[in-house]
Amino acid sequence: MKHQLSWKVGGQQGEGIESTGEIFSKALNRLGYFLYAYRHFSSRIKGGHTNNKVRVSTSRVSTIADDLDILVAFDQETIDLNYYELHSEGIIIADSKFKPVKPEDTEAKFYAVPFTEIAAELGTPLMKNMVAIGATCAIINLNPAVFADVVKEIFSKKGNDVIQKNMEAIYQGYTFMQGNLGDVPTPLGLAQADGQQRLFMIGNDAIALGALAAGVRIMAAYPITPASEIMEYLIDKLPEVGGAVIQTEDEIAAATMAIGSNYAGTRSFTASAGPGLSLMMEAIGLSGMTEIPLVVVDTQRGGPSTGLPTKQEQSDLMAMIYGTHGEIPKVVIAPSTAEEAFYDAVEAFNIAEEYQCPVILLTDLQLSLGKQTVETFDFNYIGIRRGKLKIDEIVPEDEKAYFKRYELTEDGVSPRVIPGTKNGIHHVTGVEHDETGRPSEAPTNRKLQMDKRMRKLDKLPERFPNPITVYAPYEKPELLLVGFNSTIGAIEEAMSRLEKEGIKVNHVHIRLIHPFPTASLLPFIKAAENVLVIENNVTGQLANLIKMNVGYIDKVKSLLKYDGNPFQPIHLYNASKELLVHVHNYV
Repeated sequence: MKHQLSWKVGGQQGEGIESTGEIFSKALNRLGYFLYAYRHFSSRIKGGHTNNKVRVSTSRVSTIADDLDILVAFDQETIDLNYYELHSEGIIIADSKFKPVKPEDTEAKFYAVPFTEIAAELGTPLMKNMVAIGATCAIINLNPAVFADVVKEIFSKKGNDVIQKNMEAIYQGYTFMQGNLGDVPTPLGLAQADGQQRLFMIGNDAIALGALAAGVRIMAAYPITPASEIMEYLIDKLPEVGGAVIQTEDEIAAATMAIGSNYAGTRSFTASAGPGLSLMMEAIGLSGMTEIPLVVVDTQRGGPSTGLPTKQEQSDLMAMIYGTHGEIPKVVIAPSTAEEAFYDAVEAFNIAEEYQCPVILLTDLQLSLGKQTVETFDFNYIGIRRGKLKIDEIVPEDEKAYFKRYELTEDGVSPRVIPGTKNGIHHVTGVEHDETGRPSEAPTNRKLQMDKRMRKLDKLPERFPNPITVYAPYEKPELLLVGFNSTIGAIEEAMSRLEKEGIKVNHVHIRLIHPFPTASLLPFIKAAENVLVIENNVTGQLANLIKMNVGYIDKVKSLLKYDGNPFQPIHLYNASKELLVHVHNYV
């Protein structure tokens, strides 16, 4: 019996590929399996190849698999584009309707199954995906009955007849496949899971839930891939707690509206992707100058311009740190998993209010839209920190004086009030200002206010919980692997393979991008013989940040991937071996 398998379904966008993967995954999640699912889809509503690859395991998995056990194909293109992932004992099950052709250079077993024909006989060819799920059940030795609750949930509004027909499609697919497997009834039989109930969600849902837990009541946003699911989740949930999602005319309006509602005392935020963040830069600068809290979620995707809207990339790093004109205090946090995305979302709102500055929560498409098993969140770790917000009436030093909203303080953070607070009147402007907010271009005032703003983050790296994630069993490793965001799973698996070969490997994953956690990272860079930085961009942005902040320029090497696809463990394993061979042979 297999303790892990990889399953992929593919076809044309708009013919139910996503729902097929969702139904398959949801049922297995409820049985207690650990899952990681990643969708490949085109940047259009209908048409174009799409697939959903699901990894199923009896233990935790954090990335997509290198190879493939089962390929479910609704068209020939799916076979032609994906068969190379199948290992020698893999299986292709294809809809006989399109007269599928098995590639000559694969050893995988090949079965033509009448998905569409069976579904049509039951009432509609749309149920062909259910037939395919049933055929899969026969291959992995799974009782089709486990899908009953999921099917009932999905089709409950359409009545019992629809529910029964979909279940019948699953059973008929199962029966047909059983009759065609020959002497090996369960060639890829899946071992039993532990039955534990866990969450199964995309990173965007985790962020949205984190925002709710943090006390957010307003989200202002404009839809954009791959951030839209955050907005869609909160459209349903925020009204239940007295909040609202406001779809603005553009990203500029979204950012400034979030600033306005934060100024009024309501925790608010916005979410977008690279093109939207470009439009928000002036507003982010306004947040920094006026010292009004602002949380912005950036779900990175392929760029520049419209670029690759539905593909993986990590190329917004420098823009998020240095994109605004002028200089402001800014925090950039980069969670690595859906679980971290939840807790970091809460922390982002706390930091934004404590330090009165913009906070960027940086994810990437793989983390935002990849669906993964998550342990139940512990809400005991959730706390609301609002910093120097004064809620009660203020006792003025002088009854005629304005409130010193931008008071020069030792820690750089000034007292803050909600509009309407008695004796809290002050001026707010995007131009340079004095302690009460009145415009001032005096050189002395300018230097004092700039110094005040910029020193507020001096101690953040040491106060931030876990600025880096560390797995470092070796004092002097041959190799240190460094990454950020969704590359964590591929790095962990590559490490495991390298360690089995006796190679000493450490791993550091950076979660606080700015201010950079130099003191935390330095010892690991210093101790390693070689450093390989893994990232999805063409210029090595994270590697350059390490060189700028930590040094060791000659030691730091890059593994870059910018073709729109995420890293797989095999990419990292091979690159690590090549680096070590090169160093040992030629240096």
